[in-house]
Amino acid sequence: MKKLRLLFIAAAWGLALSLVTLPLASSASQAADMQNNKVKVVYHVDGKDPDVAKYAMALIAKHIEAEGGAQNIDVKLVVHGPALALFEKEKMDPELLKRFDLILEKGAHAEMCQVSMKTMGVPLDKLAKGFEPTAHPVAVKRIADLQQQGYLYIKP
Repeated sequence: MKKLRLLFIAAAWGLALSLVTLPLASSASQAADMQNNKVKVVYHVDGKDPDVAKYAMALIAKHIEAEGGAQNIDVKLVVHGPALALFEKEKMDPELLKRFDLILEKGAHAEMCQVSMKTMGVPLDKLAKGFEPTAHPVAVKRIADLQQQGYLYIKP
């Protein structure tokens, strides 16, 4: 009878400990999962104001830094419409170019709308180095696709 009572007490302690440590283990597991997943963000630039474009580049750089570097964040910059003219390499504002190059160095990915390039007659090789054509020809569709993939939307 004494052995049965000791076994019961040991089982009760084991159950109590598992009830206490299970939430901690679960939280630790969730924290580890969050560390392995990058924050996903799409920045949208479509206006012709160079100050807004410079501001967007500054925000992207600060965002990458705030997350602890490119290993923790996946940033897509999607540019289209009148903003295309701001990124033509022959006409590009030196400060904008400097900020654009910085975000690329920090790990951001830049995409230019295929439809905007075609409509405005500006091929990819006439744009600042580092742009890729949008994965979908229409930039707003690309942005919507990224949002469906879990990217957070930011429009400076």
